[in-house]
Amino acid sequence: MTSPTDDRSPKMPRGWLRATVVSTIAFTFVGAAAGFIAFLSQLRGVEIAPSRKADGIVVLTGGSSRVSDAMELLAAGYGERLLISGVHPTSTANDISRTLPENQSFMTCCVDLDRTALTTRGNAAEARRWAEGRGFKSLIVVTSNYHMPRALVEFSHAMPETTLVPFAVVGDKWREEPWWTSASTLRLLMSEYVKYIAAEVRVRLEDFGIDLSPEMSEQPFGLQSRRPATAQAN
Repeated sequence: MTSPTDDRSPKMPRGWLRATVVSTIAFTFVGAAAGFIAFLSQLRGVEIAPSRKADGIVVLTGGSSRVSDAMELLAAGYGERLLISGVHPTSTANDISRTLPENQSFMTCCVDLDRTALTTRGNAAEARRWAEGRGFKSLIVVTSNYHMPRALVEFSHAMPETTLVPFAVVGDKWREEPWWTSASTLRLLMSEYVKYIAAEVRVRLEDFGIDLSPEMSEQPFGLQSRRPATAQAN
């Protein structure tokens, strides 16, 4: 006969529990590091001309020289029209053309402005509506090199039938010094990597019918939501 205090139930060794926690943390760290390296491998260090021409060009605001590079592509005949997506609500075509004196003539004939998009997902939604409205089947996507992986995730999801041609803009700071020597650039890359992973997860879930963050910019064209004074930088 056993006494009430006789506990014969098996106990989990503390060492085993500690090893499990340490192993989990280690695997998580290694996985995140491997993913970050894979993310970095997608980033171009130099600007390369688009592999082909397209029906239209879309540039996402938020980084230096993106718009000027997109205008140069338009002037070179890489696309019929250009959509500048994510323009500040108070900015006009004249404001933009003053910063691009050599390409002012294209602003009146071949450039459209989107003031609705606040996020990369919103950029993709507005670009889809713009492309569908003009019957475009191929687009050159212009954004910064560090932002391109996430932009392609969002654009591919929003318009799976459209051919996307990336043109990654490489900023002066990226050219001047290795990213690992600059704390600010490293923080930017790590932040963008987290956003990229979040976009990948969200898109995968949406493929299964799970939408975690409905986007206001998914409203029909012309029904613009209230917008803060400044858009979120991409």
